[in-house]
Amino acid sequence: MNRLISLHNSIFSSIGRLGDGLLPMLGRLLFAATLLGYYWNSAGTKVWDRKGEEGIFDFFTLESGVYAQMFPKQFEAAGYNEANLGFLYDLIAFAGTYAEFLLPLLIVIGLFTRLAALGMIGFVVVQTFVDVTGHGGELGMLFDKRYELIDERALWIFGLSVLVIKGAGLISVDRILGLDPKPDLIEA
Repeated sequence: MNRLISLHNSIFSSIGRLGDGLLPMLGRLLFAATLLGYYWNSAGTKVWDRKGEEGIFDFFTLESGVYAQMFPKQFEAAGYNEANLGFLYDLIAFAGTYAEFLLPLLIVIGLFTRLAALGMIGFVVVQTFVDVTGHGGELGMLFDKRYELIDERALWIFGLSVLVIKGAGLISVDRILGLDPKPDLIEA
């Protein structure tokens, strides 16, 4: 029995060490495959007009729809005129929009991955709050046999938490710059 336990521990401790570098790299790949496009498309609707008249400076101006997406009730109360909202709303709108571009990019390339993933967790929490309070979305409940907003966002936050805890993984800019130490893949 001791030989069987020893064999089990030997095999799975090696797999565990390999997973320390591989798991976060696969997490970043999965993020790129599932959420990168989602967030970039969302950010794109806030900076590029839908008439196809995109210019180089459109990236630095926000479409009025950004306020409807981010502050639906306040935008309605302001008569759907962003000038009536004030500077703080502009600041939040710009910061949120560019966070939707920058944070996913940082995660995918693996640069400042832990900080970017932590920022994305905060972003997902705020996004969920706006979806529920501003857009009438239903949060739902965990363990209720239905897939709802809370289930989706919990999965997103879990994946991002792996990156906060484990770092960028084997192949990343963080590793090249020495910001993410190499995991011990060989038994000491």
